[in-house]
Amino acid sequence: MTLQRCSWCSNDPLYMAYHDQEWGQALYDEKRLFEMLCLEGQQAGLAWITVLKKREAYRQHFFQYSIQTIALFTEEQLQSKLADASLIRHIGKLTAIRDNARAWQRLCQQGIHMVDWLWSFAEPAQTSHDVPDYRQAPAQTNQSRQMSKALKQAGFKFVGPTTCYAFMQAVGMVNDHENHCDFKILSSPSNKS
Repeated sequence: MTLQRCSWCSNDPLYMAYHDQEWGQALYDEKRLFEMLCLEGQQAGLAWITVLKKREAYRQHFFQYSIQTIALFTEEQLQSKLADASLIRHIGKLTAIRDNARAWQRLCQQGIHMVDWLWSFAEPAQTSHDVPDYRQAPAQTNQSRQMSKALKQAGFKFVGPTTCYAFMQAVGMVNDHENHCDFKILSSPSNKS
């Protein structure tokens, strides 16, 4: 029996693995949430597969998303990354990763538990949208607009409401698998331990 996947998922093995093993599954690991927030910002204006193919390079360049290490990056270190084609060579996006690490640290210093804080923008029970076709899923919601506003006020970059909604989809705050997708049921709250 062949698995039915969302129609945005191509036959690329990397894309299929991401769809099947990550996208839409509830994520509560602080470092991975930071990584996904940064990667969604890197996607702005690009296809997700472009970012996905560069993810390992980002992990190497950004020390497996060590927030403390990234926060110390200098302008020179960021500029030097522009020479590496394994990254998206956009200084604003690369700088945003450093700025986001600094903003993350500031919130932590205020006593904010970042995992709980980010998840506070999701509805109490994971929303499972009626998605007959991925193009009919919302591009942003009131929750993603609220998250975006709060992140921007805290000093985060590349966190518009559409980016925040893509982040919410990726980390399982909402279930936007297409209705025909076998993973719609697997990602539902009743199937999570």
